[in-house]
Amino acid sequence: MQRYREASAERKEIEAQLAAGVRYPDTPERIASRAGRLLERGGIPPTAAVEGVHAEALDLPETLERVIGLTKDLQPWSFLPRGARAAATVARISILRGGLERPHGTGFLVSPRLLLTNHHVLPDAQTARRCFLEFNAQVTIDNAPDAAIRFTFDPDTFFTADRHLDYALVAVAPATDGTLAGEMFGWNQLSIQQGKLVQNEPVNVIGHPMGRLKEIALRDNALVQRLDDFLHYRTDTEPGNSGSPVYNDQWEVVALHHMGVPRTDAQGRILRKDGQLWRSGVDSDDTVDYVSNEGARTSSILKHLAAQPLDAGRRALLAEMGAESGLRQDAVAAPVETPVAPLAPVTPVAPATPTTPVAPAVAPARTPAPAPREAAPAGSRVGLKAPMNAFGGARHLVFLHGRSQQGKDPETLRRGWTGGLNHGLTRAGLRTVDPQDVWFPYYGDRIVEVIGQHEALPAAYADAPAAAALEAFAARSEQGTYEQLVMEAAALAGMPQDGQQAAENIGSTIVGSLQGALGWLAAKTDVDALAIATIFRDVDAYLGDRAVREAVLDRVSEEIPREGELVLVTHSLGTVVGMDLVANRLPAGMKVTLLVTAGSPLGMNAITSRLLPPGTSRPGAVREWVNAWCPTDAVAIGCPLEPVWGKLTEEHAVVNASDRAHSIEEYLAHPEVATAIDTFLARPTP
Repeated sequence: MQRYREASAERKEIEAQLAAGVRYPDTPERIASRAGRLLERGGIPPTAAVEGVHAEALDLPETLERVIGLTKDLQPWSFLPRGARAAATVARISILRGGLERPHGTGFLVSPRLLLTNHHVLPDAQTARRCFLEFNAQVTIDNAPDAAIRFTFDPDTFFTADRHLDYALVAVAPATDGTLAGEMFGWNQLSIQQGKLVQNEPVNVIGHPMGRLKEIALRDNALVQRLDDFLHYRTDTEPGNSGSPVYNDQWEVVALHHMGVPRTDAQGRILRKDGQLWRSGVDSDDTVDYVSNEGARTSSILKHLAAQPLDAGRRALLAEMGAESGLRQDAVAAPVETPVAPLAPVTPVAPATPTTPVAPAVAPARTPAPAPREAAPAGSRVGLKAPMNAFGGARHLVFLHGRSQQGKDPETLRRGWTGGLNHGLTRAGLRTVDPQDVWFPYYGDRIVEVIGQHEALPAAYADAPAAAALEAFAARSEQGTYEQLVMEAAALAGMPQDGQQAAENIGSTIVGSLQGALGWLAAKTDVDALAIATIFRDVDAYLGDRAVREAVLDRVSEEIPREGELVLVTHSLGTVVGMDLVANRLPAGMKVTLLVTAGSPLGMNAITSRLLPPGTSRPGAVREWVNAWCPTDAVAIGCPLEPVWGKLTEEHAVVNASDRAHSIEEYLAHPEVATAIDTFLARPTP
């Protein structure tokens, strides 16, 4: 209440600007930052961005406001499934008091095993031990109660809290089989970066008001005022919403909700909705006249966490919150970067038994996997093998990675892929997979050894715009494959054949045919221009240099099973490598029971004409083929594949997160993709 009163002068100025027709009464720097983040991360449909920004001649400030304004009235279709996915990370917190279970608050996952809520909900570790949390405490699409899944807290592993910011961050105990909550439900990647919200933009709150089943407050709300550590916003919340995530329209967490701000009289006394004084112990909370809501800013919480004196183990747990949290620099082991679901599973802490069974679909308990090993020096990492009897001995699950995996720990990568798959399996009601049961051939370091400087963006271009990267990569493409890839992808995305760039980033200096094609792809998809440039450069290096190709295929063929049948899951460049593998390098008599391609460029002629053998004849070793593609993934722009390759077993167009359109974890988290993999793993051998 005091903060609200002290900020009244600034708030009145904001209200005056709104009354005068100022749409976003914020600083030019914050407006520019917000517009830039929306364009960079695909926060608005590309066509809407082009039409809205170029509809009339506008100066730069007006253009930036127009970009932000599009998000108030128009959202991509993915707004709904992404909102549902974000909601899956939110849990109801209850407390055991007097032998009874009573609703106590709301919390949400911010890493595979850390949950964020309010200090006043969990003021200390002792309170956390008396509480439990329930995911899926909600109604289904048919308005029937869903099956809630219960977990307990593990404050001995991690607990920290702050009274001023009113936050508590606590570890969630894994299920009896070692499955992590974040592995099942996803988690929100918090960001310390600016540009997530400007004043008068909408916010959305998901929580458990009054302990009810999960509810969401949408649209009739807005950021009223930004303070140093808190946000004030209009939205409908009730007691029990304490600890709820406050989202922007791109489902990024902007604040931790912690209280409503009541209307008060001149003496600071709380007023009821009828204007009378509110009487503590007599009047119920729902009679209070709330004028605003308050949440602690995400950036303030992250800065506070960064300053905490934690031991190496707890600092490593913080590092799992992801790169944008700003908490990775002191990590002991490389964390897994994953935003809102899917999850990369991490090493389980000591298992704790939930109050009720976790879920009948979860796999039986297994021995916890060993901690990821220390990252080895570049060039020395090798792939990971699995027990020959993991799936009955007849079939083997193999993950084949894509581009730019050099310098990464194969164990961490394998867990990331498995976490995405397990999220999809859980959503489909199927048993999960142990990461140790997956074969993970690794060629990330080997490809860099062979092509040397061709793989990496030259140092001179490290901070340059994507146009410079295009020029650098194109100059190294001796056979012209790189230019073909970029131009064909742009044509498949609908770029006019005269090469005109129909959409450009504000302030862009991109010119020329290649740059125009890149700009078109970036505008039409959710993959940024530099990522597109580097992905196609890697594909070019593999297709155009026989030594590179042979080195990659040699490494992969050495690190897969030599007998039985394969369920081969491939991604990005890995789909091209996988196609060459099954056509040329499988041991005699081996079959691929199922080939899964995700985010694949195999629909492009510039790719298929350079396969071994060239063309689109399906390899005889492949029995079943499932393809998954996202319409906003620039690498999969040649999809669907059936018009090129003929009838597939299944082909799924899926919606991935706007800033992770090409992510394999996103692809595998879709139930239809995970179900296909599970079906062929479980199918008896003929």
